[in-house]
Amino acid sequence: MGSFFSRQVQRRKSIRAEKKLLHGLKQKNSTNFPGFDYHADDRKNWMSTLALEKLHVNQIIWPGTHDSATNKIGIPFISRPFARTQSLSIYKQLAMGTRVLDIRVQEDGRVCHGILVSYKVDVVINDVKKFLSETQSEIIILEIRTEFGHDDPPDFDNYLENQLGEYLIHQDDSVFNKTVAELLPKRVICVWKPRKSPQPKHGSPLWSAGYLKDNWVDTDLPETKFESNMKHLSEQPPVTTRKYFYRVENTVTPQADNPVVCVKPVTNRIRPYSRLFINESISRGYGNRLQIYSTDFIDEDFVDACIGLTNARIEGKL
Repeated sequence: MGSFFSRQVQRRKSIRAEKKLLHGLKQKNSTNFPGFDYHADDRKNWMSTLALEKLHVNQIIWPGTHDSATNKIGIPFISRPFARTQSLSIYKQLAMGTRVLDIRVQEDGRVCHGILVSYKVDVVINDVKKFLSETQSEIIILEIRTEFGHDDPPDFDNYLENQLGEYLIHQDDSVFNKTVAELLPKRVICVWKPRKSPQPKHGSPLWSAGYLKDNWVDTDLPETKFESNMKHLSEQPPVTTRKYFYRVENTVTPQADNPVVCVKPVTNRIRPYSRLFINESISRGYGNRLQIYSTDFIDEDFVDACIGLTNARIEGKL
């Protein structure tokens, strides 16, 4: 028992020390990266407010959400706080400016996170289609994966194609160098990551798992995650030369051996430093590698930072 409490005391010290390091870095360094002062007037249609004929897919800083469909997961006030990473519906996230969704499903077609379940994936698809019907020029990356420990929903690739067919941008390496204007009216890059079913093939309406990569670091220590994200980003080729999307997630994760296991207070250890990460990636020479940038509990400031940096790239300021 004594060793357990000793470990917990040491962990709390580590968390405080790492928060202090990030706070000090933020105080020391400016977060005035190119486009930092951009404030979108219409986040729902933010791509259409930029120069679509100049906006290449590989130039976009895609604002994304981590575990996007967890707003109603589990039982309210009981299990939900341990798994909910977003408080908004998929539609409201998209309307706020989110353009990359991270959806996990189980064999019965319900959204899940580990052992906790939520609504049917139809709710996600209907929200996506509602958003697409209300906009004209917004491109979405929709990542859907079978959750670890679960089987693939049967015939799920056909389900996705039937539901989104008219919007789907087919798997093709040339997409990365195209402009948004060249892709329209197609508007959804759907990455399907099954556990056992065959991966989508080249030319398919769906994209295979290798087209959306990340390096997941499972920690509740904010500075550890910040620097690990930076290291992995530094190892990527520039966006102009690679033929896959790379995601950085500005999140930390509750750990089972820690007394604080609710998502929000844990992930709030790193959320205030989203703009600092952008600035540091640029100052350290990795700004040309940043692409998908995701968060828990997305807000307008996070979206504006991504749009501002995207606009700076269009204008040649980065």
